Amino acid sequence: MKPLLLAVQAFLCFALTVFAAPPRAGHVFIVSFDQGAPAGIQKAAMPVFKAMAAEGAHTWHAYTIVPSLTLPSHTSMLTGVGIQKHQILWNDYQPAKGPVSVPTIFSLAKEHGLTTAMIVSKEKFKTLVLPGSVDAFVLPSTPEAPTVANARAVGDAFAAQVGKLKPNLCFIHFGDPDAAGHKYGVDSPEKMQALADCDAALKTMRDAVQAAGIGADSVFILTADHGGHDVPEMKDGRPTGKMVGAHGSPATEDVEIPWVAWGKGVRPHAEITAPVVIYDTAATALWLLGVDLPESFWGRPAVSAFESAAPVGK
Repeated sequence: MKPLLLAVQAFLCFALTVFAAPPRAGHVFIVSFDQGAPAGIQKAAMPVFKAMAAEGAHTWHAYTIVPSLTLPSHTSMLTGVGIQKHQILWNDYQPAKGPVSVPTIFSLAKEHGLTTAMIVSKEKFKTLVLPGSVDAFVLPSTPEAPTVANARAVGDAFAAQVGKLKPNLCFIHFGDPDAAGHKYGVDSPEKMQALADCDAALKTMRDAVQAAGIGADSVFILTADHGGHDVPEMKDGRPTGKMVGAHGSPATEDVEIPWVAWGKGVRPHAEITAPVVIYDTAATALWLLGVDLPESFWGRPAVSAFESAAPVGK
């Protein structure tokens, strides 16, 4: 009986390899603009982002999870499940709690022999690195700021990696808008400049992908973890007269995010009208790479953003 079971298992493994869906793109780059609310992006000087949104498929009305916080939201973005499932309830780096307990898109991609990378601006993203799941994890920090990095450093680090690694799946995180929004307010000149700095870094990244010779086989997904709203700054229990940024609530300002697909196979000049939720980003990335979605996934591929795509729930 045991030889028969082994033979059946071998056949199933062979069948999954032979009949797996072919990849629709060879390289997927997920770029997250922390506190990148659609309203702020539309006000900021971001010609690269806006051109990619206009040239590709976009919606300004995608949604994140509640509470709309950086680490829980990005965990949903990169695991394909909600906070009730992944249980990342904290928003800072707590290594004693270990990494996330559910599969990530990186661990699932590695099971299919794909190359993965994360270029990030905050240390807390180490929470999403399961053992053996990420070929390159880069936090281009400095001795003066060991746990954060600015957009230019992230863009330059990506450019240094992409030519030699040519990752099939890569996540890039810009934290500048969130830092500026919290300190100065969500519509402040400083926040607008932070978004513009991210846009310049996005151009650096896009140019590096072209220089690496993989542009024609790549898809960029541009999105955010949450938005934000202004609240009075308090000091010693009293308002200072200054407004600062906050987020975490279910208010539209906090939970509405952009979602843009640009690159190979993307419908040109298309507005996505089907609902898009943050965990659909994970599903879309795996679908593009030809990786079967686990049954446990909450997310579904945003197939309406792509040409010649059979509907899969969206």
